[in-house]
Amino acid sequence: MVKYIINRLIYILIALFIIVSATFFLMRLAPGSPFASERELPPKIEEQLNAKYGLDNPWYIQYKDYLIDTVTFDFGESMKYKGRSTNEIIAESFPVSLALGIQAMFLAVGLGILFGVIAALYHNRFPDYVASTIAVLGISVPSFILAGLMQYFLSYKLGLFPVSGWKGFAYTVLPAFAIAISHMGFIAKLTRSSMLEQNSSDYVKMARAKGLGKWTTVFKHSLRNALLPVLTYLGPLTAGVVTGSFIIEQIFAIPGLGKHFVTSISNRDYTVIMGTTVFYAIILLFAVLIVDILYSIVDPRIKLKGAKK
Repeated sequence: MVKYIINRLIYILIALFIIVSATFFLMRLAPGSPFASERELPPKIEEQLNAKYGLDNPWYIQYKDYLIDTVTFDFGESMKYKGRSTNEIIAESFPVSLALGIQAMFLAVGLGILFGVIAALYHNRFPDYVASTIAVLGISVPSFILAGLMQYFLSYKLGLFPVSGWKGFAYTVLPAFAIAISHMGFIAKLTRSSMLEQNSSDYVKMARAKGLGKWTTVFKHSLRNALLPVLTYLGPLTAGVVTGSFIIEQIFAIPGLGKHFVTSISNRDYTVIMGTTVFYAIILLFAVLIVDILYSIVDPRIKLKGAKK
């Protein structure tokens, strides 16, 4: 286990280096400058700003400084928010995105597994049709359209939830569901297919022959093995929740990191763009590592050192 984790950490460092380098060169290849929108900015002041942020240095000097700053987790000062560093923006806004993301992941995993198990236990019967229909609708409807529909009907028409903002738990319900619904559909389909496969296995038939009920057999025997495809999806789920929150945070006016990321792109705020990109990359890479480790916990037959084969 330790050897596997060390090897994966080395791969994570290599992947981060590639991501950091790609982000730097893509930003430098993009036309324009962070101060291009300031039309009335005198040339001398623009030169001073370029010197302050090191934009007047050769590209290799900027690249070296950027690598050093990344290693020390110092992403520099924002080019648009005066007196604020990228680290401060991340520290202030990421807890909001994290709370929203965790809530969305719990909803997606919990509802997805529940609908998948119900669909499998009542295969080709009414509960299966209902659960499968909900899953297909969740997959088909984009999160931003679902967010607009929920705002109009549940907030504006019925007044059940706030339209936007971030002032309490009630403000988290609609955006969390908007992010979770599509992932819930995928998890429900995965769980249904895996449960149907497990239900036809010999050990489940033996358990049923001993007189165990449907739900007892599910929780004691088949569900654990059926969760392996769901664990496989947790990596893409984390990425989907993170990237999906970019749009949802804009729609619901949530002061999360995704909103700052979208704003920094339109403002060409290089330091915030590169800092948040690296930060999100670290989260996603470690999420994939945790998912791989969870394989061996859910199913001990999976050996992490099996790479030798």
